[in-house]
Amino acid sequence: MRLKHITITILLFIGSAITFAQSGDSLRWIRFDGSLKTKFEYATETARSRFSVRNSRMGISGNPFERISYRVQVELSNQGKFEVLDMSATIEPIKNLTFTLGQTSIPLYNSYQTTPSQMLFANRAFHVKYFVPGSRDIGLVAHYNMNAGSIPLELEAGIFNASKINDPIWTEKLSWGASIVAGAMDGFRVSAKTYRYPGAERDLFVWGGDIRYGRDNYKVETEFLSRKNYIDNQTLNAAAIQGAISFPLSNPGIVKNIMPAVRWDIIGEAGNEYIMDASRITAGLCFGFATKPFASLLRIDYEKYIVNRLLPELNLYDEMDSDKITVELLIIF
Repeated sequence: MRLKHITITILLFIGSAITFAQSGDSLRWIRFDGSLKTKFEYATETARSRFSVRNSRMGISGNPFERISYRVQVELSNQGKFEVLDMSATIEPIKNLTFTLGQTSIPLYNSYQTTPSQMLFANRAFHVKYFVPGSRDIGLVAHYNMNAGSIPLELEAGIFNASKINDPIWTEKLSWGASIVAGAMDGFRVSAKTYRYPGAERDLFVWGGDIRYGRDNYKVETEFLSRKNYIDNQTLNAAAIQGAISFPLSNPGIVKNIMPAVRWDIIGEAGNEYIMDASRITAGLCFGFATKPFASLLRIDYEKYIVNRLLPELNLYDEMDSDKITVELLIIF
């Protein structure tokens, strides 16, 4: 997208936020959010480094009518590229049941694994980065909340174009996905999910699940996904386990808390001599600027790769499977 289009988009976001912020009804009509994620990386095996703005997101949402809401979000810089991420409207015909139409997230990934402002590490886990062509598509998603006794349940299902974002193609085969989540983000949570993507280059079926336990100042998460490509009849498996804890400082200055984090993720094709083709251990230390844990912060990560067999996903350039040191600044507003 041309620079003038990006500039116009930014001005529209800022202008809308200022205009509605002066209205007493602004919280219903419009809510503004954003995040900036910029980092420095050093690859130890090639002795090369780079600065990048990994994400710069701005979003608005609101409820202009009773039981009707909308969501618009743009990515000003995804490795230098402008993208429109969310363009959707949601209607709630009956209590706890919603239908979302437009460009939105597919019911496969957890937001804390894909959303830059919620991730525990600078880089996404293997299963999030390499399994399907993107985490969003244009389609229709149904979402229903209920309780099974004292346990909250979330049921979600959707159909999509089976295309990249911002690409409203005509197709004979729609993609579809479904998930079920039991529990809440505060406490114990478990989910199961499946996704079918009948693309021309990759004809995929994905299934898996995750288990999570979290409180205000700590969280432990593990997830497994398996993907079969019907074009080459190959199955790819991946798993990750990660955790972090926040320690508040007694006499805070600009840094309010310190948060160590660790992750182990693995990926591998089924039917070969290795249990896993590649694995990675990531150790991180975060310095939080907000009293609330896991918000705006300065992050230092070290990634250690163990590669038994080089997968195509890890062979796009030399630094992909190199051990790395990353310093990242994340600002959420």
